[in-house]
Amino acid sequence: MPTLRHEFLLELVRRRPSLAATLLAQAGVSVSPFEEAHLGTCDFNQWAPTEFRADSVVVLRNENKPVSAIVLEVQRQTDPDKQWSWPVYMATLRSHIKCPVLLLVFCEDAKTAQDCAKAIDMGHPGWVLYPIVIGPDGIPMITDIGQAIEQPELATISAILHGRTESGLKVVLTLLYAVTRGPKELKGYAELAFACLPQSMITKVREVVMTMAAESRIEFFLEWVAEGEAKGLAEGMAKGKAKGKAEGEAESILLFLEARGIPVPDETRKRITECTDLDVLRSWVRKAATATNADDLFV
Repeated sequence: MPTLRHEFLLELVRRRPSLAATLLAQAGVSVSPFEEAHLGTCDFNQWAPTEFRADSVVVLRNENKPVSAIVLEVQRQTDPDKQWSWPVYMATLRSHIKCPVLLLVFCEDAKTAQDCAKAIDMGHPGWVLYPIVIGPDGIPMITDIGQAIEQPELATISAILHGRTESGLKVVLTLLYAVTRGPKELKGYAELAFACLPQSMITKVREVVMTMAAESRIEFFLEWVAEGEAKGLAEGMAKGKAKGKAEGEAESILLFLEARGIPVPDETRKRITECTDLDVLRSWVRKAATATNADDLFV
């Protein structure tokens, strides 16, 4: 089953198919001038006898006619079988839409990118396929808020890839600033980025945001955290209706702490779940909103 780490780029392309052309430009490859970009079918079974399916296909159109098509593949590790399937994707798509086809392979690490970039000799004289590969080195560290607003998809990819490194904090903060200053729909890009980032980076961002003056804090991040905590609280309360009010309050506290990334030792968990005093439990719920560790509940 595809993971979110595998799907995040495909989700961005679904939102804005022209991102495929933008990535090609980052790789130094230009495409034919186009007016529109649309998703194409990824399933080549109807044209080939064997099962072949690409991760994504984008068709670029000009004057309502296809002028170029891009087969987009996401590779998280080396797969020797791709040297046989990638040419099939391109040939069948080219035959179907009658226009040039490019192969763009996205890799999250340099080693996989190097492997995927190897030439594929088709056997016919002069017929060699050189996959266009873009890895982490091909994605810039976007720290300009204006560029992040103008190219939110690229900024999201930059935050996800570089946000896993020690120097990536500024990239992630830039994306957050952009979503507070750009259109409301940009909020979804930051949500996608945070879903892919390690907890260590989310913690760093939270620490930076919370040290800002109240009027300068990143509104989206505070809303995002609050929404996640509220969801955990609501889920706990929903379960509590079936188990009793006390059990519901206890579950809410645990979900609240989990949503904030605070670990709960077994002894603390037992103390919370075995408590039957509603007033005490509700006080713990309120403390869970600002606690830095589980022991803060009992202070």
